[in-house]
Order: sequence, then C-alpha cells, then structure tokens
Amino acid sequence: MTALLSLEGISKSFGALKVTDNVGLTLGASEALGILGPNGAGKTTLFNLISGELTPDAGRILLDGREITAMPPHRRCRAGIGRSYQIPHPFSRMTVFENLLVAAVFGGGTTESEGADLCIDILARTGLTRHANRLAGALTLLDRKRLELARALATRPRVLLLDEIAGGLTEHEARLLVETIQGVRSQSVAVIWIEHVVHALLACVERLLVLDFGALIAQGDPREVMASPQVRRVYMGIEA
Repeated sequence: MTALLSLEGISKSFGALKVTDNVGLTLGASEALGILGPNGAGKTTLFNLISGELTPDAGRILLDGREITAMPPHRRCRAGIGRSYQIPHPFSRMTVFENLLVAAVFGGGTTESEGADLCIDILARTGLTRHANRLAGALTLLDRKRLELARALATRPRVLLLDEIAGGLTEHEARLLVETIQGVRSQSVAVIWIEHVVHALLACVERLLVLDFGALIAQGDPREVMASPQVRRVYMGIEA
C-alpha cells in the first residue's frame, strides 16, 4: 500500500503527561481507518498533531512522502488535510451555504465562483440542500454534524479527519450519517475516523487502530481487533 499519510514515531507531552507515545501509522489513498480508545487515550491530540494545531515533541508527519511536521495548519488544509471537530462550531449567523463558501475559499483556496459550484454539489451530497439558506445556528444536531462534515469537504481534502461526528446522535440519525460518509468514501477521499459509536465506525472502516494512554495497542481488521482480549479489557472494561 502506497501511503498517502504517514506518522513516524510521533510523541507529544504536556508537562509530565505523555499524551501521544511513539505512534506510527500509515493511511493509503482512499482508505478508511478507524481509531478507538477510552477517554483520555490521546485520540483528539493525534488529530491536532496531524492537522498542525499541535507540534510533536518527536517524530515526523509526511503527506505524499513530503514532510509536513513543521507546516502550519492553513497550509496543511490547502495541501489536502481537512477535519471536523467533536463539537460543531459553525458561523451561526451565516447561512449553511455561506459557511461552506468560507471553507471553500479560505480553506480550500478556490475562487468564489468555483467555490459556489463546489458548495452546491457538497450540499447535495451531505443532505443539506434544503437548508442552504437557513442560518447555521438554527440547525438540529444531526444537521450541524452534517454541516461540520460539509465544511471539511469544502476544503477539497484528500485526507478527511472525523472526530466523533456520530456522538450524540440517535441510532437512526447515526445510520443516516454513515450513509453520507459512505458516499464521501466513493469520491476517493481517505478517511481517519475517531468514534465511540462502534457500530457506525465498523460500517465504514477497513482497518482499526486502538489507543490507550497515548500508545498504539492494536491495529488490523476491525472485527479481529474488537475481539482482542486486550482491547475488550481496555476499551470495554470486559475481562478476558
């Protein structure tokens, strides 16, 4: 597998607390990778390191074989790394369409006219067309989650980082979101998805990683990983 994104020996500490401990991973073009771990395992910190919001203390990050470890977040976004956040924070006084256009122009570097066409397509792909002219602050939680995904897509990512995007949704809403993400995958976008809603994650990913106290403890086929006694003990609290 040719790696689109690679992390090599990534470590990050805050004082005496090591939150990412010598983590290495690869992501292939168009691959969907899931990340599980208990609260405090270092999952979101890992995303912050990939997106450039944090700088690692050790290790390096490569995109298409090019080192981006010291690259600032806005340049990583232009290079093809897009992300959603666990808690959606849209521009609440802007419409849904305006939120996407800001992401396309300032995050993705498109012209306003090109961005408008792109945003119309993304609205359709994420089920938000009927809300295009609605203020983002008036959306339901499901549609705010969809908007978070849509804004990330508007930056035209090659690597899409999804941070607990199904959190807080009902089972029916999570299924609808999974369908949307599966549609994104058909557009040849590589995905790394952190999630606690395991059934949603397993419906989309091809490979699963598990973190605990910042260290990688398991990776591989999702169902084999979930059957691991160590993973069951650490993540689900079930003694083998």
